[in-house]
Amino acid sequence: MIKGVILIGGPQKGTRFRPLSFDLPKPLFPVAGYPIIYHHIHALSQIESVKEIFIMGFYQPNEDLNRFIVNAQTEFKIPIRYLQEYKSLGTGGGIYHFRDVLRSGNPKAIFVLNGDTAGDFPLNAMLDFHLKSNCSFTILGTEATENQSVNYGCIVEDKQTHEVLHYVEKPENYVSSLINCGIYLLSLEIFDYIRDELTKNNSTDYST
Repeated sequence: MIKGVILIGGPQKGTRFRPLSFDLPKPLFPVAGYPIIYHHIHALSQIESVKEIFIMGFYQPNEDLNRFIVNAQTEFKIPIRYLQEYKSLGTGGGIYHFRDVLRSGNPKAIFVLNGDTAGDFPLNAMLDFHLKSNCSFTILGTEATENQSVNYGCIVEDKQTHEVLHYVEKPENYVSSLINCGIYLLSLEIFDYIRDELTKNNSTDYST
């Protein structure tokens, strides 16, 4: 079994979409005729082993979001739940906060997709690579120009094994043209790594 998580952030984001984002949450903005996170759910539903999808953020539940979730469950025949953060916890923080829900049933891995990512989602190919490589964590990357790359997380990889050798988030200077797409496939070990980092930083903000 595999689970899917779509990170949608909260209402203080989407400032570049104002005034449109005052009335409609950014994750429901239409892209190619559908709300942007519809494409994420569609991609996840194409993987037979994905049995549950979570939308995670700190928007207050509202009619638009509730209606979208009900309609998506009906269309894709897969359970979809909204996990509301009590405040913005960030990518790792939200995942750790809801760790008991995500670990329930002992899934083999968890897909985590940033909700503002648009494009093709080669999730089946990513899953095949992840399983064949027997790795703990997989990041989907793509090539960008040198000028574009500094606006994203930059990955330095081993060209033979595709192992991540170095990673810098939005570097001041050019590091690599291979950038992070904001799509991850994580084993349950991720919760141990996050716990260790929180312990190191003496943070109690993410406990359930």
